[in-house]
Amino acid sequence: MKKIVIFGGGSGLSQLLKGLKQFPLEITAVVSVADNGKSTGRLRKELKIPAVGDISKVMLSMADVDKNVIDLMNYRFTKSKSLGNHSVKNLLLTALLDLEGSFDKSIPILGKMLNLKGTVLPLTEDNIDLVGILENGKTIVGEEQITKCASKIVKLRYNKEFTVNPKVIAAIHAADLIIFSSGSLLTSIIPHLIDKTLVKEIKKAQAEKMYICNLFTQPGETDNFTVYKHIEKLEEYLGKNTINIVIANNALMESNLAKKYAVKEQKDPVILNMEEFKNKNIYVIRDKLYMIEDNVYRHDSLKTAYLIFSYLMEGKKG
Repeated sequence: MKKIVIFGGGSGLSQLLKGLKQFPLEITAVVSVADNGKSTGRLRKELKIPAVGDISKVMLSMADVDKNVIDLMNYRFTKSKSLGNHSVKNLLLTALLDLEGSFDKSIPILGKMLNLKGTVLPLTEDNIDLVGILENGKTIVGEEQITKCASKIVKLRYNKEFTVNPKVIAAIHAADLIIFSSGSLLTSIIPHLIDKTLVKEIKKAQAEKMYICNLFTQPGETDNFTVYKHIEKLEEYLGKNTINIVIANNALMESNLAKKYAVKEQKDPVILNMEEFKNKNIYVIRDKLYMIEDNVYRHDSLKTAYLIFSYLMEGKKG
């Protein structure tokens, strides 16, 4: 069975994993732990723990349980002041952290309860915060604050040194394919690429490196970015010529919803300009990748997963 390691966090990674778990693959999802917003942020502040929200969300996307269990895990105590709108899945993982003392011991227990179809690894066990550096040299501390920042973030770092989870390194060495998921470059993907030791291990790994490009630009972060520009941004941290394959949408998005994205959210479809890939050693897999779900554009998880699986089985075509 082919082994893949996929880096990401939040909605982009979760959406992709819903499709990937349908295929005969050995999946390891690596999740950043620097989120400091909403329920996760309050738990971090009160209990001095790494972020649990993205991990629990990713675990749920890889679960093989009844819909009733999914609904229970996603339930939030909206009517309780003392429970602070926390979700059941976040409280469960937090409780396990308190009981077991580490993600390494806690995640397998929750994973067994959810009949997990793969492995979820935190980037680190350390309690760290993301730091954004502005053009004027000033800093913004916290993932939530970086997301809301109106000024341009030119560089990311962490607030302190940390130890990369050794199981992440081992998974990279064993992988047949390393994937960087769709999702926010600044807060979901690049946070994995700040540690130079980890980047060195990724580059050294024999597995090819694939990027699943976003469907839309993100205001203040990737305005006017084409598919290739996304790769260039990743390679500011990974080093040039690291990405070997990209999967990108090439279908027009001209619905009323797309117009709403443009006008109200300042988000535009990411353009695939094949001219930018001339004389570049990057294999481009292009297809209609989007679906509309609950009035939101998302990656078609099954189709995207099929393209990944097909590449693993058959390699480059043409």
